[in-house]
Amino acid sequence: MISHLHYISQQTATAGHIANIQAACEAGCKWIQLRIKDAAPEDVLTTARTARQLCDQYGATLIINDYPQIAKAVNAQGVHVGKNDMTVAAAREITGADFIVGGTANTLDDILQHVKDGASYVGLGPYRFTTTKQKLSPVLGLEGIARIMQALEAQQVRIPIVAIGGILPEDVAALRAAGVHGVAVSGAITHAGNRQAVVDNILLTCLNQGS
Repeated sequence: MISHLHYISQQTATAGHIANIQAACEAGCKWIQLRIKDAAPEDVLTTARTARQLCDQYGATLIINDYPQIAKAVNAQGVHVGKNDMTVAAAREITGADFIVGGTANTLDDILQHVKDGASYVGLGPYRFTTTKQKLSPVLGLEGIARIMQALEAQQVRIPIVAIGGILPEDVAALRAAGVHGVAVSGAITHAGNRQAVVDNILLTCLNQGS
């Protein structure tokens, strides 16, 4: 089961990936994506091992961004590949059939290709401008995401779509109403004064709104 709420890890001025992942888990996040950019693979592997231990402790699913070999090495539950990285099909060749494999999409064609390649879910965005990601694809906004969801429905394509990119808790109801399965957030949880309240709010909105 793909979670309605994905936490994308980040490093901040005051805390590293592991500290922020632990804070998100303590707040109730059950789906963690470890996303480390511009680091040596051996450093990613070390962090991934610790993240796996943490996620096991809190009963959370761990997804590794961009590194299927590392995801397999630490026995994570899955891997997520970016729009300009390897394909979902190539990632699945490395991880095997039982792994969760997600892919980033910006267009309907991106999603259809991921479906063809055997994706478990698709991260669709960006919803709005975000500084978390470099080389940002064109911003979709609510209208763009809704239009793509309508096209998927018309083609009877069924795959969990997770909206991503600068999403705030107050955006979730409209996104769920547009048909997305869930949302992926980073800063909205990392920088929250009360992380648990934010997590509870998003999860409750996902349960109460949308299909």
